[in-house]
Amino acid sequence: MTPSERVAAEIRARIASGELDAGARVPSARQITREWGVAIATATRALAMLRDEGLVRAVPGVGTVVATSPSPSPAARAPAPARSSVQSGPTRDRIARAAVRIADAEGIAALSMRRVAAELGLATMSLYRYVQSKDELVVLMVDAVFADHPPQEPPPVGWRAQLGQLGRLQWRICKDHPWLGRATSFTRPQMAPGGMAHTEWAMRALAEHGVDPATSLYIVLTVVAFTVGAAVNLESESEAQQTTGLTSDEWMVQQEESFEGITGSGQYPHLRALADIPDFDMDLDALFEFGLERVLDGLAAYLEPPPVGR
Repeated sequence: MTPSERVAAEIRARIASGELDAGARVPSARQITREWGVAIATATRALAMLRDEGLVRAVPGVGTVVATSPSPSPAARAPAPARSSVQSGPTRDRIARAAVRIADAEGIAALSMRRVAAELGLATMSLYRYVQSKDELVVLMVDAVFADHPPQEPPPVGWRAQLGQLGRLQWRICKDHPWLGRATSFTRPQMAPGGMAHTEWAMRALAEHGVDPATSLYIVLTVVAFTVGAAVNLESESEAQQTTGLTSDEWMVQQEESFEGITGSGQYPHLRALADIPDFDMDLDALFEFGLERVLDGLAAYLEPPPVGR
């Protein structure tokens, strides 16, 4: 048994025994190197074996976690026979949700009318009776995912709590649907009622604070723009994991030698200091939370300026 096989076997045993439940984080490549005393390449191979078996999966911003269920066998992954359109005819919602499943699994670049038709077991041209173009399809997708996650009613008290909740809700939606950040447009906003309901909810909070509609919209879009801007990295990270087979944590471990070589020159003392922080990670969730609070701090200074003379 090779070292990577040994590591994989021990983690596999932890999963089988229930020590690591579905959704639990498994040791990262860095943790494996410390716990088993192996090289980073060995740790990476062990995790790759477990991913190939369907026992674990990579989650952007989280790491490698135990899969909720093993990946299906090749036979199970074969497309199901097309169902009769008489039994279950296409609807705009059904088409949109099939498109969401494809984009969630393969990225927005994999989306096409032909691909959606194949998912539904239909002829491509039949979809055009319901959806006129791919652009319209993306609007339906955006609408569907936002409509599935309406803001809280009744809302929390105060504009800051409400805008903070909006940002965190939309961040969670983007994590579930990594393509959403790239699909959202500010210069040509989609007429998606599900998304518009989020904006209306937040503008209501600002109206109660006495803010005019135009300023309210700018404020809400400032929060949304920050959230969506951060979320653009989610699909990029998902694509990188699929391409390399490495989580962001595993990739960073492989860059340590290069980082040491560059920062060891003495030209980058502040960046070099990061190496002395135990278990420092460029975690997207932590970065988002830090940035959102600073955005809200700035809006607080604008909406609630201190009295003159203080």
